[in-house]
Amino acid sequence: MRKILFLHGFFASGQCVPAVALRDAFKGRAEVLTPDLPMHPKEAAGFIRGLIEKEKHALLVGNSCGSFYAQMLASEMGIPALLGNPYFKMTEFLRERIGKHQYKSPRKDGKQDFTIDEALIEEFADVEATQFESCHPLSKDRIWGLFGEQDTLAHFEPLFLEHYKRSFHFPGGHTPTAEEVRTWYVPLVEKMLSEFK
Repeated sequence: MRKILFLHGFFASGQCVPAVALRDAFKGRAEVLTPDLPMHPKEAAGFIRGLIEKEKHALLVGNSCGSFYAQMLASEMGIPALLGNPYFKMTEFLRERIGKHQYKSPRKDGKQDFTIDEALIEEFADVEATQFESCHPLSKDRIWGLFGEQDTLAHFEPLFLEHYKRSFHFPGGHTPTAEEVRTWYVPLVEKMLSEFK
């Protein structure tokens, strides 16, 4: 059975609505792994890299900050990826949200509280500065973007199209509902699994 790795957004977890919907949609057809990602970007990238090497995923699917990671790791490791509403400038996102927060879906370690501070923003700045360095010609057709027309947070389709060719839209917001995942994400994932064997 082929394996898909779903990478959640910054405030989410591997139990968020899009992750669960994707897992349910592919039950019996593909194994969808939806781990909780570390908060710190270099740790998260190392964690994802290790999973890809171990599990030999056929495809990455991301949302928001998860798509930020998916773009880098898919390019670096030569696997296809679907980037849902990618947030390529995480420093801007975090700078407006300095302070204490809670994750919006439960994490396996039980920790729901976290803090955004200047040190975390600096860590993201380092990663952000080199995020497209692994992009190469083979990736241009193998990394697809899916952009919500009602997304009020991320507006990075023009930046995506500076590096990649295949861009799609769906009539939703930044975080897709379960129904939007089934209607818009799943057919694109199926197409990618069929196209990139």
